Amino acid sequence: MIFESLAVGPLEVNCYIVACEKSREGIVVDPGGDVDQIVSLVQKHQLKIGTIINTHGHFDHLGGNRQALAAFGAKLLIHQEDAPMLSRSAEVARRYGLQGENSPEADAYLVDGMDFSFGECHLKVLHTPGHTQGGCCLYFAEDRHVITGDTLFADSIGRTDLPGGSHEQLLESIRTKLFTLPDDVIAHPGHGPDTTIGHEKRCNPYF
Repeated sequence: MIFESLAVGPLEVNCYIVACEKSREGIVVDPGGDVDQIVSLVQKHQLKIGTIINTHGHFDHLGGNRQALAAFGAKLLIHQEDAPMLSRSAEVARRYGLQGENSPEADAYLVDGMDFSFGECHLKVLHTPGHTQGGCCLYFAEDRHVITGDTLFADSIGRTDLPGGSHEQLLESIRTKLFTLPDDVIAHPGHGPDTTIGHEKRCNPYF
């Protein structure tokens, strides 16, 4: 499996490019901006990107959706609960003094437990509401990776003071969906450094 990340956009969102080494089919997760850099990395590996996935609907994670979808001719997936945020991205960005661009509508929706494959790579969708109501994590069981979006960070958790957030719900999502994964699974958050599920179970101050 090819697994690359780069920090993009004004809030340095971790964008992930994951692809099958054999078929070169891949996905882009959370193209928050700097799409030219994402395209360059995709071209470096000679990948065919068929799908873009947003882990949730906050503007910093989907700011490059429109440009990336056009560049790759890809389809867009997000959880249905967060789909209304796609058309409000520019408005919300302006509230923070930033420029943003509304995203096209989703082509399909992420659903809890959904299996998604590209080439020989397989991921399972874990619906983890709390940061937003449609927040999702992407678990690659065979390769021991999970992309956690803004649900779980290294020694921290996602903020819950924004519309649709719930602290209790987020803790429950992490306990039941993420802390049940094997300890050696590498967690790749939406911002900041990687961690492991085992480390967070032992050391995360919110638990």
